Amino acid sequence: MALVLGLLVGAGAAGAGYVWWAYLRDTPPLPARETLFAAGRAPGIQFLDRSGQQIAARGPRYGQRVRLAQLPPYVPQAFLAAEDRRFYRHGPVDLRAIARAFVVNYRAGRVVQGGSTLSQQLSKGLFLTPDQTMKRKLQEALLAWRLEKALSKDEVLELYLNRIFFGANTYGIDGAARTYFGKTAGQLKLSEAALLAALPKAPSRLALTRGMDGALIRSRLILAQMRREGWITAEQEQQALTEVPVLSPQAVRGEGDYGWVLDYATLEAVRIAGPNAPDLVVRLSIDPTMQAAATGAVKAVLAGDGRRAGASQAAVVLLAPDGSIRAMVGGVDYEASNFNRAVQARRQPGSTFKPLIYAAALDKGVVPTDTIVDGPVRFGTWSPQNYGGGYRGPVTVEVALINSINTVAVKLAQQAGGAAIGTLARRFGITTLPDRPDLSVALGAYEVSLLELTGAFQVFQLGGKRVKPGVIESIDTVFGDNLYSRPSPMAVPVYDLSRASMMVRMMEKVVQLGTARRAAFGRPAAGKTGTSQNWRDAWFVGFTPDYVAGVWVGNDNDRPMNRVVGGDLPALIWRRLMVEAHKGLAVRDFPWLLPEVTAQDQPDPRNGFYETLSAEFSRARAEAAEQADDDAPPLRPGVPADGLPY
Repeated sequence: MALVLGLLVGAGAAGAGYVWWAYLRDTPPLPARETLFAAGRAPGIQFLDRSGQQIAARGPRYGQRVRLAQLPPYVPQAFLAAEDRRFYRHGPVDLRAIARAFVVNYRAGRVVQGGSTLSQQLSKGLFLTPDQTMKRKLQEALLAWRLEKALSKDEVLELYLNRIFFGANTYGIDGAARTYFGKTAGQLKLSEAALLAALPKAPSRLALTRGMDGALIRSRLILAQMRREGWITAEQEQQALTEVPVLSPQAVRGEGDYGWVLDYATLEAVRIAGPNAPDLVVRLSIDPTMQAAATGAVKAVLAGDGRRAGASQAAVVLLAPDGSIRAMVGGVDYEASNFNRAVQARRQPGSTFKPLIYAAALDKGVVPTDTIVDGPVRFGTWSPQNYGGGYRGPVTVEVALINSINTVAVKLAQQAGGAAIGTLARRFGITTLPDRPDLSVALGAYEVSLLELTGAFQVFQLGGKRVKPGVIESIDTVFGDNLYSRPSPMAVPVYDLSRASMMVRMMEKVVQLGTARRAAFGRPAAGKTGTSQNWRDAWFVGFTPDYVAGVWVGNDNDRPMNRVVGGDLPALIWRRLMVEAHKGLAVRDFPWLLPEVTAQDQPDPRNGFYETLSAEFSRARAEAAEQADDDAPPLRPGVPADGLPY
């Protein structure tokens, strides 16, 4: 008998040892008692605009830590009714509930009921992954046992209420009360408490911002359970059933027009602040007036002309002269699509890229008054055409840019060379070009982001200097400790001032006389339009002495638009935004701009065409006043130039 008993004890010990080794030895340790309320807590972020007014809060929303004594009794009771009505009558694991769940699930042929206690749910949420495995369930039970050894039942319930997830990135009863109802947890009504208690079972699916029908059905079951337990009267139940909770305006509104900005800023803030950062207060460079103007321009133009033109999306970036992002719109509706087309999308810019080709050519000695023949040209099997066909014969470099003549742009790209173009693009902040792009780069066949292209145009605005675009002005902890302040932007010279003056003079005439005439709004402005192959993308990037703005219009599925060009919808959006952005600002010219040099002022010994050129120039200007945007659809990069050397 003793031998049998010994064998049984040994077998039990061996079995327990195996369970420990196979399942429990890597169970996460329980944190110290005083840190349980902060364990695994990710930082929340308050976002302020450039004037210090709060825009939104991002990251987990926790609210204030609350104690049971601060809550009406029906608030914790609602959660007990929903999750563990026998909480005070069992230990860390409820064997009776497990047996009941087993029978119910067996009869249903699937898992329809769980047997986890509130302590087990809390342990899983704080310390474990949601994997449905035997190992995880055993670790959950062990942690629940440790938790109830360290805390009283009231303290476990209090911890649960302060850390449970409620959907909409919200944690804790006070955070949920503030997020959904705009009040503290202590101010919750019975109907609101029951509705919140319905959420932890399926917080993402039942999140009230997605509609409350499912949560309302579950809240009625919770109220009925509370009455059966004797926690509320039948009269209280009936009154709660007749009251349909109303969400706060903030919960309904969400982040509105700031969603794309906040996505972009959140990534930057987390990168700068580093891991394990406390709750943060992040001041952005965003101007609410400009953000509203940019959003309004996108919605108004696409809802009208855009619908008829087959354009469903647009993006906008607005930069101040110091590189501060004043507005960013990544699409038409953030709630429908949070993909940021201003930052994440890479699209072909078409002729909007030509100013960088011309800038590289000017670096090689070309001047705006040089004459180049616009005529048939062939590189290997590729013969680039002008938009609408036809050729103008001898034209100046300036006239070619004003009218976006493709053959001239390709010839200038050949003259500058792929290596020089790639180097200049990188100096200007473009990161997506190869070191030696082929000739298709002249027609914008390489993909870029709107933010980078807009930042590159700022080099022209600043007379050849570059500042890196940024949206974060400062990062502080909620305790007032400064973690980051944006240094005064250092404008780095990347392009010659005299050549930048030539470029701006030419690009001003693009707005005055050329393909971007619809962008003109009575102030000195310069820019360039662009359209990609088969009208899939339409662009306009332009600038004044006060702002640089870039606009893209197109469709996410790459569907061609109805012959939309850069001088059409993008120019209209740009103009609407710039009119609002310049309200109250004095009209001024670019302060650094050098006087324009004409052929008559400084004859160029390299050619003697100025008498005939004057007549040709006048003719070209007259034709430009009637011509639409002439951005020819480029081929895909790497194809048209056939790898020919420059």
